[in-house]
Amino acid sequence: MKTAIAIRHVAFEDLGSLRRQLEMRGYRIEYREAGVDRLDSPALEQADLLVVLGGPIGVGDDDLYPFLQQERLLLERRLRRRRPTLGICLGAQMMASALGARVAPMGHKEIGYAPLRLTDSGLESPLAPLADAQVLHWHGDQFAIPDGAQSLASSELCPHQAFAIEDYALGLQFHPEVEPEQLERWLIGHSGELAAAGIDPRELREQNRRHGDALPALAAQMLTRWLSGVRA
Repeated sequence: MKTAIAIRHVAFEDLGSLRRQLEMRGYRIEYREAGVDRLDSPALEQADLLVVLGGPIGVGDDDLYPFLQQERLLLERRLRRRRPTLGICLGAQMMASALGARVAPMGHKEIGYAPLRLTDSGLESPLAPLADAQVLHWHGDQFAIPDGAQSLASSELCPHQAFAIEDYALGLQFHPEVEPEQLERWLIGHSGELAAAGIDPRELREQNRRHGDALPALAAQMLTRWLSGVRA
């Protein structure tokens, strides 16, 4: 059985709907908790698939959260060895940083459902099912596209929403994994950020009611297409 290890930064930002697709494709799922579990173990470097999930801290916060150094070094080693790696939000930013690309604040927040605009490369990529789909965004930083990577998507508020390197690395700024019935956990867990940004959780609930149910099926198509091209 193949192993997929997910690095989780906060409990409610998990694999969500992606877990079912991974299990259906024969992956055994394991989690590592950032800041608690060591991130320099051989198991993480050798896993058939590594997924680095989102979280509310910044890529450059090494002094405040020293585990980020271990996480970046792990990603540097995996990507150097062309090991299959998927990053979501903070995870994608960490991948970009490990590849030498700049990650910096946008100067505004992008929180809520909004359309995903695919580039020409994106339309030919595993992201094709998500063309113009309403996906969940939740970030204030953004990555530059790493050297040698393809830019796959943008949104109205963020020019860099996804990148890929060949068939082994996929970084997603947006959140395809969120299950609509679990969004309330995000609203509770990120209540301070929402208040600081002046965002009413009632509006996010309404967006989720309108758009959330469609996202898991589209995310499943995206992940299935990407995994079909991965050579573990």
